Amino acid sequence: MGEPSRDMAGGLLRIDLTALAANYLDLARRVWPSRTAAVVKADAYGLGARQVAPVFERAGCEDFFVAHLEEALALKSALSPGAKLYVLNGLQPGAETTCLTAGVIPVLNGLEQAWRWRDLAASRGAALPAVIQIDSGMARLGLSEADLDELLADATFFDEVSLALVMSHLACSDEPAAASNAEQRARFAALADRLPAARWSLANSGGIFLDASHHGNLVRPGVGLYGASPNAGPNPMRPVVRLDARVIQVRDVAAGDRVGYGLTYARETAGRIATIAVGYADGWPRHLSNTGAAYYQGVRLPIAGRVSMDSITLDVSALGERGLALKLGDLVELLGPHQTLEDVARDAATIPYEILTNLGRRYHRTYVEDPVMQQLPISLRQAGARS
Repeated sequence: MGEPSRDMAGGLLRIDLTALAANYLDLARRVWPSRTAAVVKADAYGLGARQVAPVFERAGCEDFFVAHLEEALALKSALSPGAKLYVLNGLQPGAETTCLTAGVIPVLNGLEQAWRWRDLAASRGAALPAVIQIDSGMARLGLSEADLDELLADATFFDEVSLALVMSHLACSDEPAAASNAEQRARFAALADRLPAARWSLANSGGIFLDASHHGNLVRPGVGLYGASPNAGPNPMRPVVRLDARVIQVRDVAAGDRVGYGLTYARETAGRIATIAVGYADGWPRHLSNTGAAYYQGVRLPIAGRVSMDSITLDVSALGERGLALKLGDLVELLGPHQTLEDVARDAATIPYEILTNLGRRYHRTYVEDPVMQQLPISLRQAGARS
């Protein structure tokens, strides 16, 4: 099934490419002269990597990170030949030749990945570029200190593997006061200093807002690019997405009438219920049942009952008090000026990442971009990042 037309879709998702570029340039200014990459994994956090990544490239980005090799292969033709694509999860056994042929750079997260990449280089008689990730205290991905000892004991490894970057990942960058940020920074520096000289990268979106000692030569923002707050403070990023859902029915309910699966919602007085054409199959969390809301002309419309697979019921009784009404085909706001990603994530007891990456393919998507941004030469945009 292809993307639904605007007239048939149950929800309309608007993606502001100009805001994406502005967020990239803002983060780049904060860390200059360090370089700024763009993390476009998970289909650019659900917004469409082939549409989004070229926007970052036009803004001056040269380094792009995905999670899986398949993501890199799908994205490569959308970028210029000079763009660098890195695979954060590294390679599954047998994928090394495909990665090399595509000109994609793997992140080596453990010794088995390292030896396999080294063996391919040896068979080709040429040094192959790679990134080495160090576990600086998150115990998720990367070489431990013992792994690093074993790697460095191989005197020929770095003759066959060209170190393009050494990286690690911060566990608590969204908490600027967390002691672990400085502890990880110190541990990473100590281990990275044992490797051949190379660029190093530690900071994700939240790390950009830590002091400059965390920035290294390359920062790797992800969720901040897409408009979500990089940390617990006020959000400095521009909103990128707006989501509106269509009304498919409005009905009167009597006092005591119950609504939805499990009949978990009832009004004490007579009122009105509207059903909208978005549900958990569209990525709208079931945890918002009887908790979340939509908005219409600034009026909060609580979710009445459980979120269903393809629909949600809203208590719209408050609209009548203001002389407002909904009808079939009208749009209510799920994400926009009255309800942010952070608001929805809080109500759903989750994080903005999950809201973004779950946005479904049944929405009609519209990409908007200021034509002036499209026409700027890359050199000028890069200069803007440095001003």
